[in-house]
Amino acid sequence: MPTDIDLSQLRVAVTGGTSGLGLALVRLLTAMGARVAFVARTGPAVARLARETGAQGIIADVGRKEDIHPIALQVTAGLGGVDVLVNNASSLGPVPLALLADTECEQLEEALAINLVGPFRLTRALFGALAASARDGRGAVVVNISSDAAVSAYPGWGAYGASKAALRHLTAIWAEETQEERVRFLSIDPGDMDTPLHALAVPDADPATLKQPELSAAEIVQAILAVLPGRAERPAAELPVGTAA
Repeated sequence: MPTDIDLSQLRVAVTGGTSGLGLALVRLLTAMGARVAFVARTGPAVARLARETGAQGIIADVGRKEDIHPIALQVTAGLGGVDVLVNNASSLGPVPLALLADTECEQLEEALAINLVGPFRLTRALFGALAASARDGRGAVVVNISSDAAVSAYPGWGAYGASKAALRHLTAIWAEETQEERVRFLSIDPGDMDTPLHALAVPDADPATLKQPELSAAEIVQAILAVLPGRAERPAAELPVGTAA
């Protein structure tokens, strides 16, 4: 997609922002002029990306309950509000992938904490700011990154798939419950990408067969623009496969 679209008025928060899809989103959005705050756990990586892009880096773990309100406060203070939240941070659970019978309870809990409970808590903490953006006519969108593992039952992907399936359904419920506030919710499956997370899950995968995260990032930005007031760049019928309002 063209990067000369002016997004200078758009305020975006991205979790899992220093690797894979999150990294591609931060780079693309800042290149398009958006004001971006991103969250990741590793201090040096956060500092490097903040220097590179000018985005606001926040060192935190969305899987930790005590980190959520500090994240929300830093996002709203740094950006002056928020129009778009992308819940991208993800955990596979057990690595290497394991059958459910071989998955420790703590590994399932970790996947649920990062992939489901974390997005719920952060969305809830930022909901007032998102609703204010919608009332002001700026629009408000929450994007929850899903997966085909949320729909299809793949052996060995139990912790990840179950958590993503729950997130997908949670997104649909949020969408139904927030129509009056006009906060839009999207569940997007970006496809199998050449990312460090995919490499952990499938070490022998041929990178040439995988989608580049930059392409998925561009599709997600187009999906966001398609539902923001006055920013539609293409018809809603052409949104990426796997997108649901």
